[in-house]
Amino acid sequence: MSTRRLLLKKALANSSMILMTAALCACGSGTSSGTSADQFSAVKSAGKVVVAMEGQWAPWTYHDESGELVGFDVEVAKGIAEKLGVTAEFVEGEWDSLFAGLDAGRYDMICNGVEITEERAEKYEFSVPYGYIHTSLVVSKDNTDIHSFEDLKGKITTNSISSTYEAIARSYGVADVLGVDTIDETMSLVLSGRADATLNANVSFYDYMSVHPDAQLMEVAQTEDASLVSVPIRKGETAFKDAVDAAIESLRAEGRLSEISVKYFGSDITGGK
Repeated sequence: MSTRRLLLKKALANSSMILMTAALCACGSGTSSGTSADQFSAVKSAGKVVVAMEGQWAPWTYHDESGELVGFDVEVAKGIAEKLGVTAEFVEGEWDSLFAGLDAGRYDMICNGVEITEERAEKYEFSVPYGYIHTSLVVSKDNTDIHSFEDLKGKITTNSISSTYEAIARSYGVADVLGVDTIDETMSLVLSGRADATLNANVSFYDYMSVHPDAQLMEVAQTEDASLVSVPIRKGETAFKDAVDAAIESLRAEGRLSEISVKYFGSDITGGK
C-alpha cells in the first residue's frame, strides 16, 4: 500500500472516530430533558421539568394517606412548571442522591426545602428564595443539659446526612451526627435517647408536633436569622435560572406562594424574614 493511501486510510479512520465520539457525547452529556447547551429550551422541547425531592419530609414533600405525593414543595414545583408552560415530573430519592442526580443530569432541578449555603452556591445556580425558615434546636422534655446551640459540644445529634442542619451541628462541636432519612426517624432517635438533640426547620418541627401532640419534645433554641430556601439547578444554566426566577416571582405576585405556605405550614414563610 502506498504511503498516500495509508495516510488517507488513517485520516478516514480518525474522522470516523471523531464523529462517533461527538455522537456519543451528544447522547451522554444531555440533561434529563435534553442537551445541556440550553436547558430551558430542552425543558420546553420535552414538555416537562424533572424535579427531584425526598418525598418523606412533611410538610415539604410527603405522601398522604392515599399515597399521593403532596406538600409545600410539590405544589411550588407544579406552579413553577405551569409558569414554564410544561408539566412537573417528580423523582424521589434520599437527600444525598438528589444532588448526585442533579450533577449527573438526571434531574432539571431540586425542590426540597434546600437552603442556600456558601458551599452550595459555589457549585449550583440558585433561584430567588421562595421560603425563609429558622432552625430549631429540639430535645426531649427530660433533657436538662441542652439549652442553647453552644451546649451541643460533645453531644450526639441526628439529621439527614449532608444536610444544612448537620453542618450547623458540626460547627458547634458535636461528637457525632446520626444519619436518618425521615423526620419521624429523627424524632424517634431523640425520644429514645440515642441522640441528644436534632436541628431542623422550625416549621417542620411545628408540623411534626401538630401530628404528634403528645410527643415529649421541646424546642429550646432557634436561630435568629432566617435561612433562604431556593431551587438549585446546574451551574451555568442561566437561562433556565432566569425562567425559574420569573415563575417564582409570578407565583409570589399572585399570592399563590403565600396560599400554599399557609395550607401546609399554617403561616406564610414566603414573604421574607
